[in-house]
Parts: sequence; C-alpha cells; structure tokens
Amino acid sequence: MNFKTLRLAIVAGVTLVAMSGAAVSAQAASLLDEIKSRGTLVVGLEGTYPPFNFQDENGQLAGFEVDFANAVAAKLGVKAEFQPTKWDGILAALEAKRFDVIINQVTITPERQQKYDFSQPYTVSGIQIIVRQGDEAKINKPDDLAGKAVGAVVGSNYEKWLRDNEPKADVRTYDDDASRDQDLLIGRIDAVINDRLVAAARVKQYQGKLAVAGQPFAKQNQGIALRKDNPELLAALNKAIDDLRADGELAKISEKWFGADVTK
Repeated sequence: MNFKTLRLAIVAGVTLVAMSGAAVSAQAASLLDEIKSRGTLVVGLEGTYPPFNFQDENGQLAGFEVDFANAVAAKLGVKAEFQPTKWDGILAALEAKRFDVIINQVTITPERQQKYDFSQPYTVSGIQIIVRQGDEAKINKPDDLAGKAVGAVVGSNYEKWLRDNEPKADVRTYDDDASRDQDLLIGRIDAVINDRLVAAARVKQYQGKLAVAGQPFAKQNQGIALRKDNPELLAALNKAIDDLRADGELAKISEKWFGADVTK
C-alpha cells in the first residue's frame, strides 16, 4: 500500500469512527429530540382515575396528573398530548411506543425498575382500605382482609400487594376503579384497596356510602414511567420536576386537587 492509499484509508477510518459516534449520540438523544421537534409530549394515562385523571362534565380531561403533565411539558418547551389507555394495557402500550411516558400514579417498584426508567417521585402515598359505611370496625387493617373478597384493578400494584402479603384474601380483579367500586357498594365484595390519596375522594364521591378504614400502610412513591435507554429525556423530566418544586407550581397543583401537598 503506497502512502497516498494509506492516508486515504486512515481518513476514511477516522470519518467512519466519527460518524459512528455521532450516530450513537443521536440515538441516545433521539426521543427527547423527537419530542421537541414535534412539539408534544405524548402522555399515557387512564382518564378514569379521579382525582388524578378523569373526564369532567364537559368531557375534557382534568385532574392532578393532567395539570402536572401540562406543567412538565411546558418546562420541556412543548405541549402535553394525552392518550387514555386502560390500566391493564398501559405498560405494554409504553413498550409499543404508543406514547413517550406514563403519568398515571405508577408506583416505583424494584420489579418495574428492571423494565422501565422512572423520574424522581412526584407523589408520596400508601395503601388504604376502603369499605362500606359501617364496616370500619371489622375491616380496618391488612390482617382483616383474610377471608374477605377484596377488589383491586387487574395488574395494579394493589393486586400484587394483596397476592404477596394477604394470600388468604379472596382477590377480585377489575378493569377499572368504577366497576370495582360499584361491586363494593352493592355488596359483591367486602373491601377494596387503593391509593390513600384516592380514598378520600372516593368516600366524598359516594356521599357517605363508603368509608376509609384504618391507617394507610405500605408507603409508595409514584414517578413518571418511560422506556429505558433515554437518559436525556429522563434528565429533562427530573429537571422539570425540580423546577416545578422550586417555583412552587407543583405544590400549587397539589393544593388545588387535595388541599395539601402530597408531593413530598
């Protein structure tokens, strides 16, 4: 190989290495870049989970997480676009790239962290037992669920907790909260377990027919879920949450929907 040929080969090799490095960098930043390019953060949520996300009387999505998602998107310089999806398929839909993130009270667990990345927590909660009014004295702690028909949304953290911690409970699963709560109201099941932040809203919604039983247990943190290997997007989401905490917007949204700061 003469000198000219050798020089061309070296130049070509350096160019190839540079192009490969650029391709890897572009791939790593691709989702965040795509979000900013299209101008929308596509958010998966149930849309049937008040007060976090639900349809108001005008058929518009509303709730704590709708306001939160809009605020996060604004910090990224884009708008939030919502894709309502049933809970039992929401994580699979994230994997299928139907949306960029899930903002729907997804509890951060070691099992889920193996498959998905999570932002820092934006709500801190626990599990709460809900029963029919008048049953609080006989069902008010986890051990009381043994031998009882207990409702939980299929695939939820609450179903998993029941199966892992109360194997003697008769676990009944539902596609959504509304059908589960109706079965509790008419006596088909004895209790449900849900997020403590939701429990007070459920009791208020059914105007004295349901009651919160006992104290919350099994502390939980909820974060924004996203597909793995998107470090730039993850960093941008965490910064957005930090900024919302710093400027008081996150606490303001929480006070609007809960009358308290449930984000810490």
